[in-house]
Amino acid sequence: MEKINAIGRRKAAVARVYLTEGSGNIVIDKRALDVYFPSSILQYVVKQPLHTLDCVEKYDIVAHVDGGGYKGQAEALRLAIARALVKINPEDKPALRAEGFMTRDPRAVERKKPGQPKARKRFQFSKR
Repeated sequence: MEKINAIGRRKAAVARVYLTEGSGNIVIDKRALDVYFPSSILQYVVKQPLHTLDCVEKYDIVAHVDGGGYKGQAEALRLAIARALVKINPEDKPALRAEGFMTRDPRAVERKKPGQPKARKRFQFSKR
């Protein structure tokens, strides 16, 4: 099996993933998963597509992540891994879609408007 690559995005984060057959090692920006994401919750988020298909120990993953915060990066990785798994076996797509791993979450930060301190917040109104 050759390298399968896929891309995932979430908020401002972009994750590129390279999947090969192996023993279940996940390397992100030349660091192990548990070093890059110390939080066990984020490690779980990244591995969710693999747990769904019961192939945690089947593939080695090398990922490059850019932009965003740690939560956005973890969810971008999840999408990229799910897309790569579907490239390997298209019959897995319905199972991953049912869990919501194949949908790119479009929510992002709303831009700041001029004359306001934030996107929706207004400066205090003074009647007199």
